[in-house]
Amino acid sequence: MSFRALLASRSSEGEVTTKLETLQDDALVDGNVDVDIAWSNLNYKDAIALAGFNIIQSFPLVPGIDFAGTVTASQDPHFKPGDSVVATGWNLSQTHNGGFAQRARVPGDWLINLPDAIDTRNAMAIGTAGLTAMLSVLALEQAGLTPARGEVLVTGATGGVGSVAIALLAALGYRVVASSGKPAEADYLRKLGAAEVIAREKLSQPGPPVAAERWAGAIDSVGGQTLANVLAQTSYRGAVTTCGFVGGRELPATVLPFILRGVTLAGIDSVQAPHGLREQAWKRLASDLDLNLLASTLSEIPLDAVPDTARQMLGGSRKGRTLVNVNR
Repeated sequence: MSFRALLASRSSEGEVTTKLETLQDDALVDGNVDVDIAWSNLNYKDAIALAGFNIIQSFPLVPGIDFAGTVTASQDPHFKPGDSVVATGWNLSQTHNGGFAQRARVPGDWLINLPDAIDTRNAMAIGTAGLTAMLSVLALEQAGLTPARGEVLVTGATGGVGSVAIALLAALGYRVVASSGKPAEADYLRKLGAAEVIAREKLSQPGPPVAAERWAGAIDSVGGQTLANVLAQTSYRGAVTTCGFVGGRELPATVLPFILRGVTLAGIDSVQAPHGLREQAWKRLASDLDLNLLASTLSEIPLDAVPDTARQMLGGSRKGRTLVNVNR
């Protein structure tokens, strides 16, 4: 049986190129569950993988770090044909064929049965970015954050993680402040639930190691100097999560926010997150996230538009979530 897939290859000069190919089932790699993919989506990690950053470790390979679809065959007792499932992270798009294809074969441990309230399209509207946002919210709650503690900051607010994080936090009763470098998108962020929008520049320039307390908590997807300033402005016993480094991998901070204010910094990893934590996150997404609100963050592209759209994402001209209809 044949299926379409976007196949990534690497030239002898190290350049990553992609081509839409027709593959046969023997191209499906190790796993015990077969899935007909309905939807994938384009994440920042996908974009940097296609740009040649060291994400894809084995070539040729189908990129795409997540997908949702329907089980067609299973040797795992937890899944049966007809089940709606989602896969995010693990080795997808690294050493294992990923979601930019019409079919996949993966280990059952990589799959989550979707809650009844979330269909496959909504699952990819949420995707890895939305899962990361929910894992961030869970970490803030575990650190003791409640709406009564004060304002919560979301950086990189127009991105996939930021958009979903704002919607989740606002629905849970938090006063959310969004930090963005796109002033034209302020209305978009307010529709998601942001009570206030501040310019990215307020956090991106070097500042003191500790500053006036403002944030009870924060979800940061920028890193670098922005994260250092967020930590410096976090209130006593506040909590900050970090999940990205578009602003830089270095952290030009000191230990002072941690030892003077007891600030918690929690790293969020959605790639190797334990299965039970993923199940908890998807259940909370089903109950806490307004899927109708999420629809305002979506755009949809066909499979062959992935490379060009990825370049647009790296150039900063995309917002919200980008669905990939693998059957178009």
